[in-house]
Parts: sequence; C-alpha cells; structure tokens
Amino acid sequence: MSIDDLFSKEEEVLADTEAIVDDASFANEVTRKSVQSLVKEYRKLLRTTRRMMRLSDRNERELNALAETHRKVSEEVSRKNQELEALSGKLSKYLSPQVYNSIFSGKQEVKLASRREKLTVFFSDIAGFTEMTERMEAEDLTQLLNSYLTAMSQVALEHGATIDKFIGDAIMIFFGDPETRGVREDALVCVKMAIAMQERLSELQSEWMRQGIHEPLRCRIGINTGYCTVGNFGSDDRMDYTIIGGAANIASRLENQAGSGEIYISYETWAHVHDDITCEDVGAIQVKGVAQPVSTYRVLGLANTSAESRRMRCENQHFQLYLDPDSMTSEEKDESRSILELAMASITARDLSPPKET
Repeated sequence: MSIDDLFSKEEEVLADTEAIVDDASFANEVTRKSVQSLVKEYRKLLRTTRRMMRLSDRNERELNALAETHRKVSEEVSRKNQELEALSGKLSKYLSPQVYNSIFSGKQEVKLASRREKLTVFFSDIAGFTEMTERMEAEDLTQLLNSYLTAMSQVALEHGATIDKFIGDAIMIFFGDPETRGVREDALVCVKMAIAMQERLSELQSEWMRQGIHEPLRCRIGINTGYCTVGNFGSDDRMDYTIIGGAANIASRLENQAGSGEIYISYETWAHVHDDITCEDVGAIQVKGVAQPVSTYRVLGLANTSAESRRMRCENQHFQLYLDPDSMTSEEKDESRSILELAMASITARDLSPPKET
C-alpha cells in the first residue's frame, strides 16, 4: 500500500469537512473563521505527516540498501580473509615457523639483509641413501623419504628449530635465529633434538619394515656452534632465508665424517653441552675446507640416564628387540637374561660352525 492510499480516507474526510464549513451556518463570522483555521491547520498537519512518511519510507529503503551493501561487503571481506588464510597456510609450509611469524608480525622485513649471529648448526643425511635409490622404485623411495622428512621435521619443530632446507635426504637446521634462548641453551637443545631424532628413527623401523624396507635407516648427524652470517640472500625477486659461513661448513663436514647412526659435535658445541650430554672424544679430525683439525666428540646420550633412555628398540629383517628393564619384574629380568644368553650362544655357534660341503 502506497502512502497516498494510506491517507486517501483522511483526504476524503478533510474535503467533506471543508465543504461543510463553507456551507454551514455559524453564530457569527468569528466562529466560522476559527473552524476554517482549525481545518486548514489539520490539512497542514496531514501534508507534514505525509512528507514525513515519504521521508521515512525513503530512509528505510536507503538503510535497507546500505544494509545489503554492507552484507555483500562483509561476505566479500570474509571470503578474501578465508583465501588469505588458506594462502598464508600454504606459504607457511615453505618457511620455518619462526621465520614465518617474524615476517608476518612485522619483526623482520622482506628485503636483502644479513647479520652476524652465533648459531648452532645441524646437518644430517641418511647413511647409504645413494645405494638405496638404486634398489628402490621411485614411488616407494619418494614415500619413504617424505615419511622420514616429516618425522624429523616434527621432532625439529617440537624443539623450536629453524629448519633451513631439505637437500634430497639431507636436512639443514640451525638454532639461535630469528629466536634464541642463549648460545648455551641453543646448543643444548640442538643436541637433544639430534638424540630425539635418532630415537624417533628407531621407532619408525617397524613401520618401514611392513612397507618392505628390510634394511633399517640410519642417519648421520653433525653439529657445530659458531658465528654465521644469517639473513635473506638472493635477489629482490627471489630470496632465501638461510645462513652461510665456516661454522655451517664445519657442521656439514662433521656429518660427512660421522658413522651410520652417529652424532658428531665440535668442541665448540661440546663446551656448552658436556654437563648434560655424555660424549666420547673422537679426536681431531681433518675436514675439507678447514685448515686446522676439528676437535670432535661422539654423542652417546643424555648424561642423566632416565627410564626412557634405558629402553632399547631394534628391528630389522632377522632380528627384533624391545627392552624396557625399568618395567620388568625380577622374574622377567631373569627370563630375559636367559633368552639373550641363548641368542648370543646361537649367533656365536653359527659363526664358529664349519662351512657346509658342496
């Protein structure tokens, strides 16, 4: 119903009233004029009310239009935010969480810049990986490598590491930038991370054996503490957040020198961690690219042996062992000891038995 339709009855009544006033007889002219003035004022009131109704109707339409526009804008902003969050989530997978957070929080600018920091640098790779690639199909190798890198990355992130890059089966990690706990704590948590990685790798052996990988994976690890140049390197169009310097080179060389399943650390790292980590002196090692021999230590484990560290797990194609002595009763320990002695006797007897005649 339009506003004119809404006031049509009032218009009819007002017109009839005006006609009656014009034709009616009044006691005097003063009374007539008073009544005519009253009817005139009512007509003004009617016109004013109609204008106000029209203005209110127009304002309501405008407000509804604004509300609809606001709704559409809100939906578009929400959609853009969802797209931005999805894109941000994808980009975060290409950056270490610390680097990602420092960039998006505004603490770090995305420009070519670097600085000198004392870092603890970690390198690792899979022992015998080249030979493994020759024996495995590409699809199986890809699945295995991704499973390994995922597991190692989870351990690294749990310890607050800055994951620099993956180079095939190799992993480069550092502690001390863009966040640091202090040089000593950075070195200590790095070595603890390396130990945790080796333990996690042992736990994964049974899963990989079910996938047909009979030879257990073992990784070699090298760690060094020293000054590096850290920052954004590259061009204005494409840059990487990474480190360069002799300290990183030493960590890489120590990893190359380490044996399967071993963790080698330099004297600089050992000096910060030896109160908490049990190490064995390997001696001075001559490494490529470094003029002076590098004093090296082999990590044996945490200094304060806990129930967790006393557990042992080993699984390969022909031998499986899980040992948790702290959870055993005295009877279980005696039985396990007898089983291990029989196993050792069986292995020794087989080694000493004469070869079969052909």
